[in-house]
Amino acid sequence: MERRIALIGIIVEDVDRAPDVNRILHDYASYIIGRMGVPYRPEQLSIISVVVDAPQNEISSLSGKLGMLDGVTVKTVQAKQTVGNRE
Repeated sequence: MERRIALIGIIVEDVDRAPDVNRILHDYASYIIGRMGVPYRPEQLSIISVVVDAPQNEISSLSGKLGMLDGVTVKTVQAKQTVGNRE
């Protein structure tokens, strides 16, 4: 199955949603290459960058589930080239 590398940017404006964000990310842990979270305390929000290596449908599913949460904004950028077909 073709996979893509993607960067998912997440801004959590409602800190009460953080457990929901973490639960969803945990559900997709097998695809996550790395994750960096930065709390921006003066504005009481968190910025999270997640890098994944996953099939297109899984990237869309993860982004969609996160984006449906109130108080959470998500944007995804994907590599044009697929991965996993190298020998």
